[in-house]
Amino acid sequence: MKTKLEDYHNEVEITWCPGCGNFPILKTVKQTLVDLDLPPQRVVICSGIGQAPKLPHYMRVNTFNGLHGREVASATAIKLASPDLTVLVHAGDGGAYGEGANHLVHAIRRNIDITLVVHDNKHFSLTKGQVSPTGETADENKLRGFGRPALPLNPLALAISQRCSFVAQATSAKPAHLSQVLGKAICHKGFSLLNVLQPCVVWDKIHTYQYYQERCFEIDSGHDPENFEQAMQLTTTESTRIPIGIIYQNARPEYRSTLLRKDSRTLRDHHPDTPTLIKLMQKYQ
Repeated sequence: MKTKLEDYHNEVEITWCPGCGNFPILKTVKQTLVDLDLPPQRVVICSGIGQAPKLPHYMRVNTFNGLHGREVASATAIKLASPDLTVLVHAGDGGAYGEGANHLVHAIRRNIDITLVVHDNKHFSLTKGQVSPTGETADENKLRGFGRPALPLNPLALAISQRCSFVAQATSAKPAHLSQVLGKAICHKGFSLLNVLQPCVVWDKIHTYQYYQERCFEIDSGHDPENFEQAMQLTTTESTRIPIGIIYQNARPEYRSTLLRKDSRTLRDHHPDTPTLIKLMQKYQ
């Protein structure tokens, strides 16, 4: 039976601020999963704490809520145990690139077959708008009227530098394009990082829907996503224009294919050898 949009419908009240950039992301995620004919029971969305991690609460889908910044670690365990499931992570730029930066780097290194969707609005929106790791030095708000002294993190360049097998960027200001890129990220065999630029309508009066609509440009066919140098140049060149689309991609082997290459069973199908465990416990009593 073909998956329908109603299959992902949930009656839970949405508590995001009116106009929040998370709304088009939620709508796009649902539609993309339907377009890929992925039923809710075959999908797991991991999240932590924050505004972006509320997304799976507003869907009828398997969900695992963990600690702030630890979403990728939870998703890794789930994917290793049940590789037949489609595993996504939804995190804010604070959780993914701040507290969760360590997990991000090692998931890239291992090439776990999960899709990390980062809702990047440059702020910790749930905790009164502190500037996140991707916030620009000139960003000002009521908490930081003088801007910020630290340089912003460039998550795309970081991921490419570590040969992440799929690196892309999109914006919630252009949902149709976001859906195209998200679909390709989910279908990619390996770790996929999709950075989604979105407005925060409360704490950020600069990076609005109009700001992203005017500055974001779709990467044309002349760009070779398998070309490392081109990808790095696209993400590190100073410009007022923002690239969206698939920036870098390679065909590194997925982690589980090398870790468990001699055993076709999923980890959830491995059962403990109880008699052997009892003997070991008795031996060391």
